[in-house]
Amino acid sequence: MATAEKTVVLAYSGGLDTSVAIRWLIDTYGYQVVALSVDLGETKDPEALKAKALAIGAKAAVVVDGRAEFAAEFLTPALWGNALYQREYPLATALARPLIAKHLVAAAREFGAEAVAHGCTGKGNDQVRFDVAVASLAPDLAVVAPVREWAWSRGQEMAYAEAHHIPVPATIESPYSVDANLWGRSIEGGVLEDPWVEPPEACYAWTAGPEAWPAEGEEITLSFVAGVPVQLNGAAMALEELISAVGEVAGRHGVGRLDLLEDRLVGIKSREVYEAPAAVTLIGAHRAAEALTLPRDLLAHKAGIEEVLAQTIYNGLWYGPLTKALLAYLEETQRPVEAEVRLRLKAGQATVVGRRSTRSLYRPELATYGEGDAFDAQAATGFIKIWGLPMKAVANAHGR
Repeated sequence: MATAEKTVVLAYSGGLDTSVAIRWLIDTYGYQVVALSVDLGETKDPEALKAKALAIGAKAAVVVDGRAEFAAEFLTPALWGNALYQREYPLATALARPLIAKHLVAAAREFGAEAVAHGCTGKGNDQVRFDVAVASLAPDLAVVAPVREWAWSRGQEMAYAEAHHIPVPATIESPYSVDANLWGRSIEGGVLEDPWVEPPEACYAWTAGPEAWPAEGEEITLSFVAGVPVQLNGAAMALEELISAVGEVAGRHGVGRLDLLEDRLVGIKSREVYEAPAAVTLIGAHRAAEALTLPRDLLAHKAGIEEVLAQTIYNGLWYGPLTKALLAYLEETQRPVEAEVRLRLKAGQATVVGRRSTRSLYRPELATYGEGDAFDAQAATGFIKIWGLPMKAVANAHGR
């Protein structure tokens, strides 16, 4: 059993699991708890969050503004890699965990803690991401996972909160577990655990439903430099501000609702509902910018790297050598990705309707079928003959 002098730094969100965890860590192990919150775009009132943690029993509460760091060091590489797990999930939660783990370790050093803690369950992916990230950065620190240890049902957890006068956002009527940051919002629990049930409109917060979509739609223009979006509609913005602004406008048109049957790292399938209006819009625009400025062979090879990157991030290996190598490759590919992309946001879709670049590989004089055509069509005859030689040899030698 830990003594009262021993300290643990808890990744604190203010939700049900981590609010209950403060009291549980104190009562079960005698820890002094430092509640650490890293604002990645979802914290509306940092002072209220700190006050709540202290009221529950934490000895200290810290809120770190990690939005700029998250955008520059985590979301930018993910955007370079058009990272989508199983080709759909933009990895918002998976990208956040290694950054939070980094700040957990820093806080543990500052407060002289012997351990860090998180509110992840024993059947989720995030426990892996936290545990492995901490082991990568500070193998001497212990990792405590209260939710994994107590193994209560959601109802039992809420009963514990009520018995200890812990205010939590979840109720029996609205039992969703929500995680949100700049890149997306995940919603789990309740009726969503039945994959036959359509997600209730009440579970969404960032995206409008069909009945609220503006009939006329809306166009936006995104400008990229070295693969990074730097302007929205001609206005330069810090990246974290641009992501928020894109998410707000795309969300009004219902862009970014995802309902997936996802294969978790721990070996089970899970029904996952996400809202990712900014991520879906920006990845679509980035792909269009790349298609205009990158050559065919690089685009083809990069597609395989993108899949590996998404899997590696999802599996919690952000601080591993493979991720470092993948990100170095991706950064090199982005040097010429400088373009403007115009999108129409309408009826739940973000559709690319225009793109242009001073570094474009598209040449009208080669692509046109009209006047000014500079393509040497006569050269195609020899090219086709040589290109088809292997097939001709196979047909002559093997027949059909």
